[in-house]
Amino acid sequence: MSTRTLTTTLIRRAVLTALGLGGLLVATASAKAQDEVLTTRGGGSGAFELRPYVGAYVPTGDQRDLLKDAVLVGAQASWRVIPQLAVTGTFGWAPSKDRVTAGDQTLDLYQYDIGAEARAPSWYNAGSWDFTPFFGLGVGGRTYDYRDLDNVDAKTNVAGYGALGGELGFGRLGLRLEGRDYISRF
Repeated sequence: MSTRTLTTTLIRRAVLTALGLGGLLVATASAKAQDEVLTTRGGGSGAFELRPYVGAYVPTGDQRDLLKDAVLVGAQASWRVIPQLAVTGTFGWAPSKDRVTAGDQTLDLYQYDIGAEARAPSWYNAGSWDFTPFFGLGVGGRTYDYRDLDNVDAKTNVAGYGALGGELGFGRLGLRLEGRDYISRF
């Protein structure tokens, strides 16, 4: 087995393990939330939130000429230190295409980060639902890995991000709209 194949296999196993553990955490959080031991969504400190997400990877700058837009899927976990501040970790995967390499090559893009998220008091609270804005800053990494090119090693770079968005809450559930901009070497 080549080092390239081994690296790809290890990354895929790590992704599957993380998604499996995320599913286990969701099941655990749901069970405990029913017993009101853990608040999955609420105003207090110590609250833990787990969010699967679907979005879009839209390359900009020099990446726009080299990579195609792609779907972005992943999971995000937050822990509220105090009601106005949360520590948030995110993992995402996007199967982009290389625009310049022959053979329509797929480039798996993995991004992972940790940061702080400032949450304002709810702008609107109607009892059964509310709207809360937030912004965040963080640091992490981004890995670019060609699926079928054995002679090209995966490349990882440090990345920083800024996020801005809002969450529409319905009791313990919420719908979040978040925009992120990453600064990374490519």
